[in-house]
Amino acid sequence: MFSCYTEFVLKNVTITLPEEVALWARKKAAEQNTSVARLVGKMLEDEMRRSDGYWKAYEQWKELMKPIGHGAKKRFSREEAHERR
Repeated sequence: MFSCYTEFVLKNVTITLPEEVALWARKKAAEQNTSVARLVGKMLEDEMRRSDGYWKAYEQWKELMKPIGHGAKKRFSREEAHERR
């Protein structure tokens, strides 16, 4: 989606919607003073960013949850774990 100059390249797509969804989209787009195409594009972009952000955070969390060291001898004692620093 990016050109060699790091500008957005927009792609046109055709979607098929139930009549009631299309009607809702037209009203929502009018309320936001935009087109249905831009409204749907923004909704999809928001969803993409939410899902990508979630999975990145999940992968970071998994890395943090990996055991430290090898076996119980490397783990903190109860006192060390609760020690204020």
